[in-house]
Amino acid sequence: MRVQIVDPSGDVTPYDHALSAALARRGADVELVTSRFLYGPIPPERDYGVSETFYRRATRRGLEARRSRRALKLLEHVPDMLRYRRRAAAADVRHFEWLPLEPVDWLLIPPERPRLMTLHNVRRRGESRRAAAITRRLAGRMDAVVVHSRDAARLLGERIGLDGARVAVIPHGAFDHLTRQPEETPLPEELAPVEAPVVLCFGTLRPYKGVDVLLEAFRQVEGAELWVVGRPLAMDMKPLHELARRVPGRVRFVTRYVTDPQIPAFFRRADVVALPYQVIDQSGVLYVALAFGKPIVMSSVGGFREVAEDHGAGRLVPPGDPQALAAALGELLSDREQRAALGARAAAAAAGAYSWDEVARRTLALYEELLG
Repeated sequence: MRVQIVDPSGDVTPYDHALSAALARRGADVELVTSRFLYGPIPPERDYGVSETFYRRATRRGLEARRSRRALKLLEHVPDMLRYRRRAAAADVRHFEWLPLEPVDWLLIPPERPRLMTLHNVRRRGESRRAAAITRRLAGRMDAVVVHSRDAARLLGERIGLDGARVAVIPHGAFDHLTRQPEETPLPEELAPVEAPVVLCFGTLRPYKGVDVLLEAFRQVEGAELWVVGRPLAMDMKPLHELARRVPGRVRFVTRYVTDPQIPAFFRRADVVALPYQVIDQSGVLYVALAFGKPIVMSSVGGFREVAEDHGAGRLVPPGDPQALAAALGELLSDREQRAALGARAAAAAAGAYSWDEVARRTLALYEELLG
């Protein structure tokens, strides 16, 4: 079976490569069609093809020229999509992971079928009539829509009116490739060796991720350090630093993009991973924490609930509740056995329901159903 995984902007690049590799291991002939990834290396040894045919001029600008790169991408997008249309017939299945200009892209996708799309972020769809109409129009061009949780499938029905028969729930896979990085690097110098337990808040910093709630909660947590690690995006860091100054314990910020070889050191050192999101469908950080077998405290939102309730792989707290978050963190930090039990369930979930082999098995079954 010839499969094209299509993600023009590389919006979910780690997911793209993990899924492509898993499909290839199960015998599919996979081509990942995307753009050059600027934030770090991609897997050098792989059993699938990579065609970086989108935004070739824009990506030459590099990371520093953000504004000009974005303008060039807009100029290149339609010609690149039309160029992709001409080669899409080479595949049996076309699987879109992200489309950057959905109001236009529904007209540009190739006519060949079957074609399907994964909606990685469902909660932001249907918040307005226009957003709902765009999603409904795009979904109507697909033979199937993939989501990562039952909660996301429910939202598509309620907000978009999408027929449940055309929605497939296939979990997100645990990023276990990060546990075996060949060039793993040590912790950065600003995180000197520390004896206290560490709570890790990891990932791109955005307002909806509840870092402010975590900092409020940490005012009630004793004997531990909090590490906030990730690149800010549309986020004013001054209020967070002000909250951190009120915390009796130590708070350390590492506000930059962290590459794959650098990620393992943070998770290996963490005693607890905190995901205090206000709203979310799913988060790649959750699936890094599962892969490392870490005890997780997370908000009871979106697909997080299913990970905790179906597999016991995490402690749930109400979103936006610093008292409940502080209580859960304090209990886990003071009880090594509870942490070990939660971590073991996280590792079991990563090796089972959230393994990429299982994700690939279910994805290929969907492809075969569509081809049939």
